[in-house]
Amino acid sequence: MQTIQHWIDGSLVPGGETAPVFNPATGAEQARVLLGGAAEVDAAVTAASAAFETWSQSSLSRRIQVMFAFRQLLVDHEEELARIISAEHGKTVGDARGEIVRGREVVEFACGLGDILRGGFSDQVSRGVDVHDFRQPLGVVAGITPFNFPAMVPLWMHPIAIATGNTFVLKPSERDPSAANFVADLYRRAGLPDGVFNVVHGGKDAVDAILAHSGIEAVSFVGSTPIARYVHEQATAHGKRVQALGGAKNHAVVLPDADLEFAANHITAGAYGSAGERCMAVSVAVAVGAAADELVAILERKAREVKVGPGDAPGTEMGPLVTKAAQERVENAVGTAAAQGATVVVDGRGLKIDGHENGFFTGPSLLDHVTAEMDAYKEELFGPVLAVVRVATLDEAIDLINANPYGNGTALFTDSGEAARRFQRKVKVGMIGINVPVPVPMSYYSFGGWKDSLIGDSPIHGPEGVRFYTRPKVVTTRWPRPAQQIDAGFAFPTSS
Repeated sequence: MQTIQHWIDGSLVPGGETAPVFNPATGAEQARVLLGGAAEVDAAVTAASAAFETWSQSSLSRRIQVMFAFRQLLVDHEEELARIISAEHGKTVGDARGEIVRGREVVEFACGLGDILRGGFSDQVSRGVDVHDFRQPLGVVAGITPFNFPAMVPLWMHPIAIATGNTFVLKPSERDPSAANFVADLYRRAGLPDGVFNVVHGGKDAVDAILAHSGIEAVSFVGSTPIARYVHEQATAHGKRVQALGGAKNHAVVLPDADLEFAANHITAGAYGSAGERCMAVSVAVAVGAAADELVAILERKAREVKVGPGDAPGTEMGPLVTKAAQERVENAVGTAAAQGATVVVDGRGLKIDGHENGFFTGPSLLDHVTAEMDAYKEELFGPVLAVVRVATLDEAIDLINANPYGNGTALFTDSGEAARRFQRKVKVGMIGINVPVPVPMSYYSFGGWKDSLIGDSPIHGPEGVRFYTRPKVVTTRWPRPAQQIDAGFAFPTSS
């Protein structure tokens, strides 16, 4: 059986303890992954620190050339990488291709950093004095990333970090670790020097070692809110910069004037795509007024039409959940919702796929008459469960969203420009879609929510990513002529 090793200083590195990697469609163990700890993290940081001395001094043109080559390799090997992701995560190959494309967009953004990193210059701010500024890399930085996007989320971090001159240590999820090693090899083939990009596999021991290591300047994290808080607290306590993106409970509001067939079609895809294992998944449909009954009827029809099966099977629209524990948690949540008074319109529990009876499958579930007091509304289920909450007005829908502790993404389906403008100005959410169910911004904007969906104040990728992975220097310059006499004053200097 294959053992997935660490990637440190340009080479695969063996280790000791391992954990299983499953094929979610069959339920069978398909590989073992090494579980690193403090020693492996220290080895990666040592390699990254040595590489930083030369990589940070390389020309911007050289760094951009590597990014262009890396970008092309991602294009050339998209299908291979997508199948690796599908086999370990369970999502469809088409969905995996989509995450690679959205990750590649950040590489393309990094290819244009020559314009973004231009500093400013102010001439003659005082007599014979000029001022200019520029940004420099931090040093060794790290990323701790989740299972649900094993390619895309790391690609939202390391291309910008590396293109700005930093070196990187990635700790991917141990549930689907192979994509990280595949990307590491693509970097090698693109001409990235050894030690600039490193991968340490593992669980909590590896995470804690990253958070405490004195050689790491910054940590980027995406995952659940409790772990985001932990990462933020521990890393900042050790003097590091932190990006910590947490959980979500994303609402899609549907007004009576919306095209209900269109809205239901997109909400269904947003709720059940990738089996709901997305931080931007639509988990709550807020039906306003007269839209409710017809919307639920269409959502029921569309939920029953979703084709569930192995991620690599032709025609599959939704694959299995990532683990047996995830499957059991989601199905238990549906039972709890029924016990608390929700109407189970579509029940996805107990689904069996011919030839894959031991796979971690559950079908789409649709719950109606859900209230804000129910667990199905309050908890981030991270599975194919869509809860319908009925409200009377748009203002009531906005109040519902604003009272929720999460503020990652939200959407409004309407034909009214006035309603859309009012909605986007009043909701306390970081990413908003108008007739767009999953409003993930393009790479030249930044990704991040509000409230419990973002711990701290640092979103990810885009301009915010550049600012996160660099620090500014401001230089004040005077070049006096040899014979020129300039008095040195003891008072605080001013412009004159």
